[in-house]
Amino acid sequence: MSAWDELDRFLLTDPRDVGCEEAIRLMHVYADLVLDHGSDRAATRYPGIAAHFRACGPCAEDLEGLLLAASG
Repeated sequence: MSAWDELDRFLLTDPRDVGCEEAIRLMHVYADLVLDHGSDRAATRYPGIAAHFRACGPCAEDLEGLLLAASG
């Protein structure tokens, strides 16, 4: 990744993004809401966490794994 790519990624970051630590701390709550009421309701209730999952591949993968495990 070049310095320009990193700058572009930084500039496109949603200012509501709560970051990895907060997203992981509340992932189980967010996942329960997704399972019970759907991803739109979860994103409305926790916009900063939703923004983070859209931007962070590793955290999004963890959420998908949790959703699969919880629904399975």
